[in-house]
Amino acid sequence: MLTIYNTLSKAKETFKPLDGNKVRMYVCGMTVYDYCHLGHGRSMVAFDLVTRWLRKSGYELTYVRNITDIDDKIINRANENGESFDALTARMIDAMHEDERRLNILPPDQEPRATDHIAGMHAMIQTLIDKGYAYAPGNGDVYYRVGKFVGYGKLSRKKIEDLRIGARIEVDEAKQDPLDFVLWKGVKPGEPSWESPWGPGRPGWHIECSVMSTCCLGESFDIHGGGSDLEFPHHENEIAQSEAATGKQYANAWMHCGMIRINGEKMSKSLNNFFTIRDVLEKYHPEVVRYLLVASHYRSAINYSEDSLRDAKGALERFYHALRGLPRVAAKGGEEFVERFSVAMNDDFGTPEACAVLFDLVREINRLRDSDVEAAAGLAGRLRELGDVLGVLQLEADEFLRAGAEGKVDAAEVEGLIQARLQARADKNWAESDRIRDQLTAMGVVLEDSKGGTTWRLAD
Repeated sequence: MLTIYNTLSKAKETFKPLDGNKVRMYVCGMTVYDYCHLGHGRSMVAFDLVTRWLRKSGYELTYVRNITDIDDKIINRANENGESFDALTARMIDAMHEDERRLNILPPDQEPRATDHIAGMHAMIQTLIDKGYAYAPGNGDVYYRVGKFVGYGKLSRKKIEDLRIGARIEVDEAKQDPLDFVLWKGVKPGEPSWESPWGPGRPGWHIECSVMSTCCLGESFDIHGGGSDLEFPHHENEIAQSEAATGKQYANAWMHCGMIRINGEKMSKSLNNFFTIRDVLEKYHPEVVRYLLVASHYRSAINYSEDSLRDAKGALERFYHALRGLPRVAAKGGEEFVERFSVAMNDDFGTPEACAVLFDLVREINRLRDSDVEAAAGLAGRLRELGDVLGVLQLEADEFLRAGAEGKVDAAEVEGLIQARLQARADKNWAESDRIRDQLTAMGVVLEDSKGGTTWRLAD
């Protein structure tokens, strides 16, 4: 039975979909003004993992992840580049999708863009005005009246009285209360804009997700996710807008993934301490980066370092060495490992414990591989099956273990030297065998001898 930590209740809860076996999940996606950094990758991989396990568990999942393709950062970057905002966002969306493919992230079922939902935003804003939750001061802006929503702060556990301390109204704003937030921004010179009942302008960030989520999934749905940095104010404001407009509970469960940290600080573009996904992938195999992101629990912070990436690489090498040399057959046996893996994943997607099960499975494969190849191969199939839930271990073993060899060694030359060494060993010419091994070692090649033959990989 699946349990999920619900940020709204601050407790693990047994997961019960609102509609039978169907699950509807919305996750806040990227603001596409630059290349995705590894923190974005953490969120994408975390909810890809959730997606894979829900589907593996038999749920009919509809996964929606939005794209914010209009906001201040996008406008500013486009102006800096001397290009239109939609040209910038088109390039960044293509780059994001490329990063996702390399990290083996499944595409969402729907990927709505904010600029395609302007009419829906107008409709929700007008509903909020009609109900007294929003007001248009006449300057082209529309604001949400935070003090009117009784449940404000229930997600983040913040109190309105505390938030008001130190809050202020900017000179160019026409708020009635410093906590009120913008739903619609009146047009400014040189900015893209859309016509609205309150004059030309563009949407505020928070209203975008309220409209896209309810448009795609309905007024109430099962799971709303995102990074922990979005809990306040973004997700708090989404709840206030959506529940005031519909009179219904917005999301049944809220999931927030932890941040990537560097030297104790959140990785972010605003702090200029970030690595883009493509920066990291220039140095490390995509599966190594993915394993780094799934091996920690989705709610925990990950401290980024070269050591942590080397550890992830070492773990995958251990898995692939267990798979190497065994015939690729359907999963067979190892039901106890499947049960332990399922228990871990059903406990709020407990990937650290699930990964520990994979290591135990590897030990069993290695114990059997020389005495019972058929049983070892069946367990290797099981390892791949469970690894697929984490989005790893689907490559051929040599493809992973020799990754990066191209341009460093000539594979045909290595294979020729291995055959010459095997012949020398058959001739009991141990000196020649040792000489060839030394030659390969000098080339950065590691040989591994077993009953199944000799295989090779590049040294770390």
